[in-house]
Amino acid sequence: MATTDRENTGQTIGADEIALYDRQIRLWGVKAQEKLRSANVLLITVKALANEIAKNLVLAGIGSLTILDPGVVSEEDLGAQFFVSEEHIGQKRASAAGPQIHSMNPRVQLHIDVEDVRTKPQEFFARFDVIIATELDFETYTTINKACRTASRPFYAAGLHGFYGYVFADLISHDFVIEREKSNVAPSLQETSTRTILNITTKKENEKVIEMVTKRERYSPLQVANTSLLPEEFTRIPRKRKQVTPLLTCLRALWEFQSRSDGRLPTSSRPDLELFTALANERHLELRLDPSTLDAEFLRLFLQNLGSELSPVAAFVGGSLAQDVINVLSAREQPLQNILLFDGEKSVAPIYPLHPRTENAALPVMPAVSQSRPVGTTATTRMAELKEKIREGRKGV
Repeated sequence: MATTDRENTGQTIGADEIALYDRQIRLWGVKAQEKLRSANVLLITVKALANEIAKNLVLAGIGSLTILDPGVVSEEDLGAQFFVSEEHIGQKRASAAGPQIHSMNPRVQLHIDVEDVRTKPQEFFARFDVIIATELDFETYTTINKACRTASRPFYAAGLHGFYGYVFADLISHDFVIEREKSNVAPSLQETSTRTILNITTKKENEKVIEMVTKRERYSPLQVANTSLLPEEFTRIPRKRKQVTPLLTCLRALWEFQSRSDGRLPTSSRPDLELFTALANERHLELRLDPSTLDAEFLRLFLQNLGSELSPVAAFVGGSLAQDVINVLSAREQPLQNILLFDGEKSVAPIYPLHPRTENAALPVMPAVSQSRPVGTTATTRMAELKEKIREGRKGV
């Protein structure tokens, strides 16, 4: 079923749309907006995280959004999901949320699919420009990821667990352009083990020489990234090794637990707790992390948060993912490479590039400061406010 006011013909953006999207066009330009308005996005599982993603993408003016979710609205959904209310209990989540999503921007074509994504053939995913899968088990993520790679389509996997959240990106191979002031130092064409410079052109702007640098990022699928070690700069020095969040360990342990348990989350039963703890210790050792950073308190907090949703966490993680999708569709700015982990307890969101180590492993990598989104000076205040909101929300959980 689809709800839409008009068909997106893919024609050049008109004056009325330029006026509507004026503020964002000032940020990324008309050409980028034209790319957005022709984009066809698939969003899987319409819960709190997907609510934030859908809101940001629809307001940005993408061409078409398909929301896919066979689930039914329950009382639990009313706590953090703003597209459904009590009157929708018992209805399909996608059908209930659809009209509210569409009302935010009627120019966007909205399609509603209430089938199980596990029943979709591989060719289904080729219809879309970007596929975003949320709140699924590891096996389902990897199945969708494989289909996206076959169709050469960018893939995102994301989820929330109370105070914690994650975003994984597999863009396969992505070219993008950044603008920067020309430096007197000649750039290295191989910037990192995954990123290369393809081309550099220049232009004059206010007496300054501006470089337009075309770069290419290469990605690994989720199944490969999930077994890859951290780059050496995160583990070589003891101080930096201690800074790696144990959330990475727990997420890997959770995915392994789900693979062994038909996709379900651990319960409070003794066998489940013992299995999860054993898996977490194994993964921590595999990652070569400091044993002291995976303590009983963190394991307890992580397990207590499983399956729950907090609006402030959904807002941050969903906003980060949506912005990355916008950057990818418009081929502007550095994309996520390749997993972001959000810890609302500590208000940090480090980004780790997880890839198999090769002979090129010694190549330079991104500076540590660019590997974490919340530590920038412009984000410090926002993160402090977010943390306070999270703690307020926790009282009601």
